[in-house]
Amino acid sequence: MFDTMTLTKIAGAFCMALLILVLGGWVADKIYAPAHHGEDHGIAWIETDDGPSDTAVVEEGPLLGDLLATADLDKGERTFKKCASCHKLQDGMNGVGPALYGVVDRVVASVDGFAYSGSLIAVADVWTSENLDGFLTKPSKYAPGTKMSFNGISKPQDRANLIAYLATIGN
Repeated sequence: MFDTMTLTKIAGAFCMALLILVLGGWVADKIYAPAHHGEDHGIAWIETDDGPSDTAVVEEGPLLGDLLATADLDKGERTFKKCASCHKLQDGMNGVGPALYGVVDRVVASVDGFAYSGSLIAVADVWTSENLDGFLTKPSKYAPGTKMSFNGISKPQDRANLIAYLATIGN
């Protein structure tokens, strides 16, 4: 029916079409992504008499202090299970990540025997609740180049519950 050359051409054409589809989707995403047009979550454009302004306003969510005041320690302990595969709560017990014993208000990169990323030292001096909240939101965005390969915790209340829980460990 078909010789080998014809089948090879058909397979090549299929692979080329697939490649064009994938690359086209990638290019379209770069051109038409909402983040490039001010439609990103948390950004609102200011309307003036002269039309839209280039000044973006970040919508404020609940304040971390308010979330910490209503934090649920049991939920924080459950959220910690996401961290437990790499971090230990016992003092001096490092895992893949450093021990989190007494981490709240601890000096950044201060656990003996753990080799930290230089990027952590560049973004914070102390693990305050605010710094932990920023880091736990998206570690790779907060501290570019960090060795921590965790996607983060998207819900502010979950982060506050975890931080409140961690504050009870060794503090």
